[in-house]
Formats: sequence, structure tokens, C-alpha cells
Amino acid sequence: MRTSMLRLPIASRSLIPAAITKGGAAATHNARTAATATAAASNLLEVFVDGKPIMVEPGTTVLQACETAGMQIPRFCYHERLSVAGNCRMCLVEIEKVPKPVAACAMPVMKGWNILTNSDKTRKAREGVMEFLLANHPLDCPICDQGGECDLQDQSMQFGSDRSRFTEGKRAVEDKNIGPLIKTIMTRCIQCTRCVRFASEIAGVEDLGTTGRGNDLQIGTYVEKMFMSELSGNVIDICPVGALTSKPYAFTARPWETRKTETIDVLDAVGSNIVVSTRGGEVMRILPRLNEDINEEWISDKTRFAYDGLKRQRLTQPMVKNESGQLVSTSWEDVLTRAAGALQGVEGNDVAAVVGGLVDAEALVSLKDLLNRLNSENLCTEEVFPMTGAGSDLRSNYLLNTGIAGIEEADLVLLVGTNPRYEAPLFNARIRKGWLHNELQVALVGKEVDLSYTYDHLGESAKILQEIASGNHPFSQVLAKAKHPVVVVGSSCLQREDGAAIMAAVSTIAQNARVSSGVDETWKVLNVLHRVASQVAALDLGYKPGVEAIRKNPPKVLFLLGADAGCITRQDLPKDSLIIYQGHHGDVGAPMADIILPGAAYTEKCGTYVNTEGRAQQTKVAVTPPGLAREDWKIIRAISELSGVTLPYDTIDEVRDRLAEVSPNLVRYDDVEEANYFKQANELSKAVNQAVLTEPLVPPQLTVRDFYMTDPISRASQTMAKCVKAVTEGAQAVDEPAIC
Repeated sequence: MRTSMLRLPIASRSLIPAAITKGGAAATHNARTAATATAAASNLLEVFVDGKPIMVEPGTTVLQACETAGMQIPRFCYHERLSVAGNCRMCLVEIEKVPKPVAACAMPVMKGWNILTNSDKTRKAREGVMEFLLANHPLDCPICDQGGECDLQDQSMQFGSDRSRFTEGKRAVEDKNIGPLIKTIMTRCIQCTRCVRFASEIAGVEDLGTTGRGNDLQIGTYVEKMFMSELSGNVIDICPVGALTSKPYAFTARPWETRKTETIDVLDAVGSNIVVSTRGGEVMRILPRLNEDINEEWISDKTRFAYDGLKRQRLTQPMVKNESGQLVSTSWEDVLTRAAGALQGVEGNDVAAVVGGLVDAEALVSLKDLLNRLNSENLCTEEVFPMTGAGSDLRSNYLLNTGIAGIEEADLVLLVGTNPRYEAPLFNARIRKGWLHNELQVALVGKEVDLSYTYDHLGESAKILQEIASGNHPFSQVLAKAKHPVVVVGSSCLQREDGAAIMAAVSTIAQNARVSSGVDETWKVLNVLHRVASQVAALDLGYKPGVEAIRKNPPKVLFLLGADAGCITRQDLPKDSLIIYQGHHGDVGAPMADIILPGAAYTEKCGTYVNTEGRAQQTKVAVTPPGLAREDWKIIRAISELSGVTLPYDTIDEVRDRLAEVSPNLVRYDDVEEANYFKQANELSKAVNQAVLTEPLVPPQLTVRDFYMTDPISRASQTMAKCVKAVTEGAQAVDEPAIC
């Protein structure tokens, strides 16, 4: 009986209590809180860890009970966010009066057990397991990129023996080519299957698996192919040995040589928490940082690998256009004087500004104050959002109100014109988590896309939304029965001509769901999923979404702050107009500019960004800006002084005091300011033109190819270019007919 529990096959995981199979994170949390709970003490079990009594919930594993008691159990295959495999056996512990050691990760505790974590039998069992693991492990430590961060190194020192009895030759395994991001040295693999379980459970991609048995067991893709996932880089972090490492980072630095800076990612609107490792003023790699409310411990491949774009194609010198139309380098004094001179001669509608997707809130408020002092309100974002109805006047109209973590509590999600897998991979992982563990039902209105979970495709036309809103669609009844319904509309489909009508229909659907489902007041139904990091802060500060106003009334001076989406061109402006571009890459905006001001990227400044759920976070300075580049708000402050409209702040703290005046939520870091004006927004939306177009709702990022290059930094990245090439070649190989 005991043997069958220890060697439980993967297919029989249903026999294990739900607290184990549904993610160790929740079970660990429950075990920790249970020890201090007194109200429900009758439901708890008393067990002993090395003689110390603790109270745990039924279904808690031996490993979790030991961690509750403060005892660290070694493990290789166990990971708290993955299902239990129980195949490395490193977590063996002795249970008093039980003849054989048990695997702590897969064994639920029983009342009265005394778990011995440091007995002679436990130490001997761990030494034996470690001896087997090292029998075939190559002596690669001096040249292994995992050196200094290797679980096998650490645990062999602490729990292993100082000698081995094996004299046979070590086995060798051929390396696999699974793409340009992950380097494989499969001889080092200890078959913990963490990567297999991550790909299957978190990423939702069945690419990795095991083939063979016994000494011939190997992990790979069976048929050689690219590991096609937007979250693939996370297998590098969870691999306990050096079998899976980063290809771009290979042989470049050691972890003890680098300086770590905790900051956030701005390449999408999720705001993933990251750690930037630097050496000698250069970003060497980017790793995830734990934040349960946002990205857990995962990051997307673009976040992790696009950092090489930070040092390529950078604007490092101020530049002006000479008489022959060529951009030439100049000094800061010259370029600031020219920019200030151009602004001195204009005011009102003669001057306008467009901001891009990577701009921090400090630069946004500085630019707004500068133009306001020139009597101009022409401040626009590249991303469009409906201005009619409630528009961007009510904050509840443009936030992911449920929250990134809150989506796990939903029982029904309606996606409208969005592809969260490539627009917000970490948000998509949360949806998959709910679909996998909480029986979450997902439906989609829009172009059919490849998501990492099954969904009901309701159709492509926006007219379906009006049918659901009026109650004439069968899905209306499904929505009415849901206890925690969620409607997520992609910001991209709101950029159509009928964006206001789509938003009105979505608002009505959400309001009807709130009323018919009888959900409590704290539950939010309406959500907008943004794609760029600066949009929410810009809307909070009063920027107009979209550049339509500038096209209708072309200004004499146009200030482009990191605007690289190509939303406005020279042809949209008079021939004698002057364009000032400020940014760090300028791959689209800089070539048409008359004056170029080099700015700092997100790893080079302390800036405020607000993610799609409305959470304000800060970037931190990891490296200094290259060349003569400077922080954006400082450049704008210098221009204002030379223009004769000096802005009243000289330090970053004073700028943030100004932010607090305009929108206090921008400086309440890591706090989500809730918005609740859903009923009022819905009433205002009824006043807009309700006509929708017949074209299908097509999100702009339909393939993984588009995911890799969406901003100036990722477009400058060679690694991202290799990914696009690999994906393209892989797609062509699939389309080619088989040759018999």
C-alpha cells in the first residue's frame, strides 16, 4: 500500500488530495496560515517535525508541513506552482515507525506523524539519491552558466557525500536545438521534468516531453523543432541544473560579477517585476522578480531577451537638420537653444505633442506643463481610445478593473477583439490558470486566435456584441448565470472608427451582467486590456488618446516624445512645420525630425509607470544613459527655462509632488486605486452613435511573429530578430509537403 502511494504514476494524480495537485502555492499559504488559526482548530491535524508540534490542514504534504515548521527540505522535481511528479526522490524523509523513507513532496501528512528531517536514515537516503544523480552528471561546473546559481551544486554540498562508488563511464545525451533563446546541454539533465510540466501546465504548449525509459530516458521535442511559446524562457529559471540556459547570456558573465537592480518591465502594459543584472555599465540579463499580484515569478520572452536592443541603434548625441537636410551632431547648448527658440514663437494650436508607449509619468507631466504654459492643450497619445460618451473621463472606462490576479476568481471570461497570449502573456497565463484549476469558461468575440486554452468562438463581427447587450444572443443567458463574470476588451479594437460604439456595447454587456448575476458590489466586470506601458498614466494626466486632432489642425511645431508607432507622418503636416523628436531609439520618429534630443531608456532612469490595472510602479536606475543622453523630464525642464516659461521643479521629488497634485494615484506606488463609476459610464455611452462596422474584430498581434517586435527596443534587438526568423522558417517548414 505504501509503495503504491510513493510511486504513484502521473496518470493517477487524481488520487492525490486536491491541495497538492492544484498548485503548491495555495496549499503552502494555507498550511502557513492554518498553524496560527484558532477558529477552525477542530479541522486541523497535529503533526510533529523533529519533535516540534505544528497544526496543518488535511491534505498538506510532508514537505509543506516541514516548511511550515521552518525546516528546509531539499528537492529538484518539486516546484510549488507545478503539479507533483515525485520522481527525483531528493526530498526523502523518515517518518517515525515507518520502515522506509517517504517522498515528502507527494505524501500527505497523517495525524500524529513525527517527521524526522535530520535522522541518520534521512541523511543516508539523501546521500544515496545524490550519488545516483551525480553518477552521470558531467564535470562541467567551471564552464557551466548555471554555476553559482545551481541547485545541484548547493544541495550536493549540503546533503551529498564526499565520495562516489561509481567507476563506470558517464552517459552522454545529444543536445537539442529548440530555438534561438534556450541553450540545451542535455547530458546535464537529471530528468526532474520541471520544464515538461511548465510547458504543459503554465505555458499551455505540449512541445516538451520524455522519450525512452531507464538509462535511455531523454527530454526533448521528439521531432526537432522550436519550443514555440511566449513564456519559454521561464524554463531556464526553473531548471535546477545547467541543462537549460540562456543562449544570448551564454559565457558572458557570472552571477557574482553582476550588480542586481530591482525594477519593472515596460515592454507591455502588465508591468512585470524584474531584476536587471548589469556589469560595467551594460545590461547582461533580465530575470523575473516575485510579485504575486502581477507576474508571480514568470516573465515573457520579450521582457527577458530584448535587452540587447538597449545598446543598439541608440540616440546618443543631440542632432539638428542642416541646410542640406542631413541630421548632424551638435552640442546640448545649441540644440536646446534651437528647440526653445522654436517654442518661443508659437502658442495655442500652433504647438502640439504626441507621446509614445514607453514614456514615464514624470516626462508626461513635464511636457503637459510646458505646453499648457504655451496655452496649448494639444497633447495626444499614439494609442487611440474612444473620446465620445464617458470616454477617458471616467477611470473605470479604461482600466483592467478586475485586476490581473483577480481574474483567477472569475468563472466566465468574455474576450472582445483581443489576443491576450501575445498582447499580455502574463495576463493570459492567469486566464489559463483559472481555466485549468477553477473550471473557468472562456468565450471570444473577434478573429479566431490560437490561445493556450479552449474557448467558445461566438463570431467575428461587432454586431454580436450588440446582440449580447440586447439579450438576443444565446450567450446572454450564459452570462446571466455566471457568479463572477468578466468582460475583457482589447485596446486595439477600440481604435477602429466604431470604437465608441464597441465600447458602449461592451459597457452595456458588463452592466447587464452585474445586475442579472447579482454579483457583489466589489466585483468588477468591465475591463480594458492595454498594450503599451504609458497609456494609463497619460489618460490619468489628461492626454487626448489618438492624433486625429493634430491631423485636423496641423501645428507649426510638433513635439514627439518617444512616438515611434508611425501614427503621424511628414505628409500630415505643413512643409514649413518643425518637428522635435525626443527619445532613446527613434527608429520611426527620428528620421523625419528637425531636432533630436537623446533620452534615457527604462533601465537608465527612475520613472513612474502605471500598468493596465492602474497600479503605479517605479523603474530604478540600473545603468547610466549612453553618450550625452539624459532623462526626459530634465530635458523638458531645460527647454522650458530657455523658452521663458520655466517649470517650477528641479528634482525628481518635486516632479512627483506635481504628479500628486494632478493625479494622486500616480505616486501611491504598488497600490491600485479602484474605479467604480460603471453605471454612470454606461449611461453616458448611450449617447454615442451605436452603429458598428461589419469588418471583423481583428487584434493586431495574431501570430508569435508580431509578438517579438512591438516597440523600439525589441525592434533593435538581434535576439528578437533571430526569433522572428526562427518562427518564420518553422512556419514555412510546416507548410511544406512531406517528401516520402
